Amino acid sequence: MRVLVIGTGGREHALVTALANDPAVASLHAAPGNPGMALLAELHPVDPMDPAAVAALATTLQADLVVVGPEAPLVAGVADAVRAAGISCFGPSGAAAQLEGSKAFAKDVMTAAGVPTARAFTCTTPAEAAAALDEFGAPYVVKNDSLAAGKGVVVTDDRDAALAHAAECGRVVIEEYLDGPEVSLFVVTDGKAARPLLPAQDFKRLADNDEGPNTGGMGAYAPLDWAPSDLTPTVLDQVVFPVLREMTDRGTPFQGLLYVGLALTSKGGPKVIEFNARFGDPETQVVLPLLENGLAGLLLAAANGTLDAHPELTWRDAAAVTVVIASDGYPAKPVAGDVITGADGPGYIHAGTKLTSEGLVSAGGRVLCCTAVAPSLPEARDAAYALVDKVSLRASQHRTDIARPR
Repeated sequence: MRVLVIGTGGREHALVTALANDPAVASLHAAPGNPGMALLAELHPVDPMDPAAVAALATTLQADLVVVGPEAPLVAGVADAVRAAGISCFGPSGAAAQLEGSKAFAKDVMTAAGVPTARAFTCTTPAEAAAALDEFGAPYVVKNDSLAAGKGVVVTDDRDAALAHAAECGRVVIEEYLDGPEVSLFVVTDGKAARPLLPAQDFKRLADNDEGPNTGGMGAYAPLDWAPSDLTPTVLDQVVFPVLREMTDRGTPFQGLLYVGLALTSKGGPKVIEFNARFGDPETQVVLPLLENGLAGLLLAAANGTLDAHPELTWRDAAAVTVVIASDGYPAKPVAGDVITGADGPGYIHAGTKLTSEGLVSAGGRVLCCTAVAPSLPEARDAAYALVDKVSLRASQHRTDIARPR
């Protein structure tokens, strides 16, 4: 099988790593890729936001499967263009990707499908935002309605800060705060059938003890031995299948990866915080290494509408931990161009790097994901932090409490 992965970040590097380990993959390509992906796949220059260019590249490569990693190209219709070229594509249509592209759209779908989620208001003026904040009270949850690279959400007790974020975004969804631990559940779907992956937990705040600003994710781990044993079937029954039916009824069937962000609330059970239309980052880095099935066959079955015939998924009896090393100034003003040393060998997933005449340098906010798999969670945690300790990057940032014993 010839596979092309679209994207440049840690999520795409994790996908490429899993596909490289799949015997069914005979030829692996990535576009535009990153230095870490270059060790495993042939890289090709392409604008991932140009649907026609991506489809043309896939055609030239005679790809059997295209996997679109990031959300922005999906919303831009890249998957539509690839499928129109007669090539199987894992990723929802531009219309279906609005489940991530618009928080208001996602809320509307959830309401229509009867999905348990937070009460919310869509606001476009300062007066509407102020009224919504007063309705729910602190902690205030304000979400940019459109794509914001995982950083469009503010959760704060400061009403002025909440109002300022709403004003900056223009159109926002303001909702009630959901208490309880958060869980990420990935579900591979062809629009009808679904195969859930292992639940994982990521750490959104910049600093230890969940302090500091929201980020795209500073680390993750799986499996979750503390999660309810019926969590996955409950979410499939109450969330995934109702949403798939609602999307089909609207004429925009969802085919690809449905990311369900959940809060395990103290009352009322799991409730949906958000949907994403693609693999999450950095949870992908810890979920995929634990999957025993070949990834390419799973994604191809979802792309071709034959997922119901695909075998049930099986998982390694192990644990995985990833710790993100971020650049100076992240998330507000990440500094690029600092030299990276020590990130050699297995376990280093590149998220924001570039090769220059000076060697490997930082090229984004989240730079590396230090990922380890071991028989137990404590062992995986120790191994991941051992990888962190080997890296040198000026003024880098990382959390020290990822997967810390509860």
